[in-house]
Amino acid sequence: MTVRPLAVEGAFAFRTPGFTDDRGLFSTPLDATVFAEAAGRPLFPVAQACLSRSRRGVFRGVHYTAAPPGRAKYVWCAHGRCQDFVVDLRVGSPTFGRHDVITLDGDGSTALYLPMGVGHAFLALADDTVMSYLLSGGYVPEHEHALDPFDPDLGLSLPAPATLRLSDRDRVAPTLAEALRQGWLPSYAECVRAEHG
Repeated sequence: MTVRPLAVEGAFAFRTPGFTDDRGLFSTPLDATVFAEAAGRPLFPVAQACLSRSRRGVFRGVHYTAAPPGRAKYVWCAHGRCQDFVVDLRVGSPTFGRHDVITLDGDGSTALYLPMGVGHAFLALADDTVMSYLLSGGYVPEHEHALDPFDPDLGLSLPAPATLRLSDRDRVAPTLAEALRQGWLPSYAECVRAEHG
């Protein structure tokens, strides 16, 4: 398994070659030992595992969880194909406002770790794109937030809004500047403190 730090402080991409034969595919999206060596600590205790299935052209995000309590994520594509966006929304982070884009294929060969306070989004590039998530905390609706993915300040390279399928929540999400002004964005210091215990 190879590890690549992303443009967002504390986020990583983990890549492992899958094993294929005439029976199909076997892949290992997570190796706890490799994760601990890269991150300098063990993977968070998993509080929730989630799965989403999307049609081609569905865009989900940019989503983040308020901190505290915040939620770290470990994600991979189990079927289909997507363009995944990792966005630093932590006020005070050395990479605040930066993002990285990674194409994930449905063979589970690449997984991403997103620290607490980092925004996540993806664009499904194929029908039946299945994303798998391991999360450090449970779902609490009042802690879940979204940002406008078409905000020029985020600079995400996306097709025209009319060509994408978005939820009503994502269509009316505030801009980065509005979230910053309202105090809705997570603090880098609080996120790091919560993750490192």
